[in-house]
Amino acid sequence: MDLHMTELERDIIREILNIGLARAADSFATIAQEKVLLEVPNLDIMPGHNMLDKVLEYSDTHAVIQSDIRGDFTGTTLMFFSGQHVQRLSRVCLRMSVPESIAIDEMQESLLLEISNIITGALVTQLANILKAKIYGAPPVAPRGDIANALTSLMTHEALVQPLIFSVITQFSDKENSVELPLMLFFDRTTFDKILEIIRTYDFLGGQL
Repeated sequence: MDLHMTELERDIIREILNIGLARAADSFATIAQEKVLLEVPNLDIMPGHNMLDKVLEYSDTHAVIQSDIRGDFTGTTLMFFSGQHVQRLSRVCLRMSVPESIAIDEMQESLLLEISNIITGALVTQLANILKAKIYGAPPVAPRGDIANALTSLMTHEALVQPLIFSVITQFSDKENSVELPLMLFFDRTTFDKILEIIRTYDFLGGQL
């Protein structure tokens, strides 16, 4: 059975994510030492196999960091750092002059893990507060080998998984253009049903969940 959202429900979810990312942006800006804007311009639902294709596409040109979501909700976040991100963050945070590359050493990997922990942690905390759910983010890891293998088990055990895919945009103040920092979030079908049920039972007039 397909999972459908109205435009209003889609807007509500996008706004919830934006609120969480706004807090993460402040912490990220301190690390990057530049103004950073995090927002959710896109919100799409796609079948699991399409999501895996997208993950593989990104992993060819980005360093990947994964963090699982546990508790009342079950899901995973993936952050993809381009060579440009690695270069800039290595220079600012580690005082390392490195070429634009996703071939990272142990120190660079630790840095990306910490940044992912800050961003996904803020997002999960906001989801927990707004949706009144007991959820937490597991410590992030840098997957080894085929990233798709780390995700296949969730989808094979939950045949009706329909991932929620969105992009997070980082915008540095000294650049006229924005640099995309893809972040993928996907939940199993049971979690999607829970989130939509909470949104659909929200009392907009009384402002109470």
